[in-house]
Amino acid sequence: SLVIDPNRDADQYIRAAEEEGLRITHVTETHIHADFLSGTRELAACAEAMMYLSNEGGPDWTYAFGGDDTRVLVSDGDSFMVGNVKLEVLHTPGHTPEHISFMITDTAAADRPMGVFTGDFVFVGDVGRPDLLERAAGIVGTMEDGARTLFRSLQRFKSLPDYLQLWPAHGAGSACGKALGAVPSSTLGYERIANWGLTQEDEDRFVEVILAGQPEPPTYFAAMKRMNKEGPAILNGLPHVPEVTVHALPDHMARGAVVVDTRHPGAFAEGHLPGTINIPLNRSFNTWAGWLVPYDKDIYLIIDEGRETALAEAVRDLAMIGLDRVAGHVPAAALQSWEVEGVSRGTITQIDVDQLHERIQRGEVAVVDVRGASEWQEGHLPAVPNIPVGYLLARRDELPRDRPLVLHCQSGARSAIAASVLQAAGMTNVVNLVGGYAEWVRRGLPVEVPEAEGAPV
Repeated sequence: SLVIDPNRDADQYIRAAEEEGLRITHVTETHIHADFLSGTRELAACAEAMMYLSNEGGPDWTYAFGGDDTRVLVSDGDSFMVGNVKLEVLHTPGHTPEHISFMITDTAAADRPMGVFTGDFVFVGDVGRPDLLERAAGIVGTMEDGARTLFRSLQRFKSLPDYLQLWPAHGAGSACGKALGAVPSSTLGYERIANWGLTQEDEDRFVEVILAGQPEPPTYFAAMKRMNKEGPAILNGLPHVPEVTVHALPDHMARGAVVVDTRHPGAFAEGHLPGTINIPLNRSFNTWAGWLVPYDKDIYLIIDEGRETALAEAVRDLAMIGLDRVAGHVPAAALQSWEVEGVSRGTITQIDVDQLHERIQRGEVAVVDVRGASEWQEGHLPAVPNIPVGYLLARRDELPRDRPLVLHCQSGARSAIAASVLQAAGMTNVVNLVGGYAEWVRRGLPVEVPEAEGAPV
């Protein structure tokens, strides 16, 4: 059997194959990923399978791992068999130079293809963003060239039959596009009429739209590109993470370690160990960890033991983006004793929209909107500047310190993370807005809506 674009948790694929009476013999990926650490090398090693990797994009995009006995490099027009299933390689650059897609034919049933695994090339309702090499990896001058290459790839792709099923690598919520649909698959015929990227016929307009309004790429994307090209370390299973005492955490932090408190923001605001940052253990955990946790520091986790699998989930999520230096964990219940000598309980002040409105009118507070730039463009509190969460530390010199600083996002979740980050960095007068911009709008309080630019057509 074949696995395409696996993540680093190899056991899940091996178990699934065994349950079906199959053995994994081929592992491949559509491109050098930026949003997660590839599991191709891990799974191939665990399953003793052959890797099939792109040979497109030129020498700067050649995979640096694997030899002739462990990998096959494939190019546009190549094909290979997995049992009766034929995979044809399509070079589909634009999102990245080396990106390939796989057209699938069940040769036991027909001599025509049934579908395409499109990776980050074509999504349901959107197409892959071509700006990550410049905005995330720092390769200057690649955005427009990538957009034009993507446009040409799409024109070629549209010549294929409408009946082809499309299986993309991501759905709604991915930072690899800005308008991904929530359904997992589609057809080329449907996307030809419903996907703005395939309906757009003017190249210059396509370039303008695709580069406008893209979400901020997390800082860890650059690390993912490098690590996925060089070859992620092979884990051979997730590591055991020992329990440590809460009393030891201040010393670890003094030596440069990062302590991540994974509890709910409300619990963190009521009481936490100073110097720790709050990243709740939910679907966005590894995204914010990638934004905010350095790769060259030891990591300690504060875990809410009310969820039996919480520690394993947190360690797995961090491993998915290569944050492997998890040195220990502390049960959240240990914080209740507050017996760490010389350390007082940290808190974060919460404020609601009515209180904020009154204090703004009296000039008592400064406010920063920590949502994404595209969200801010769609509407924001009057005269309130925008600094997305991931950029706050780099731009903290811009933050006022002469009065309380209120942070807000859409609902209060991201601003809670932001408040913990600034407080851990030494800003003591930080306040979180409960309910966020959504509650502000619901109450009918004043907003500014700048003129929209670059909306998809």
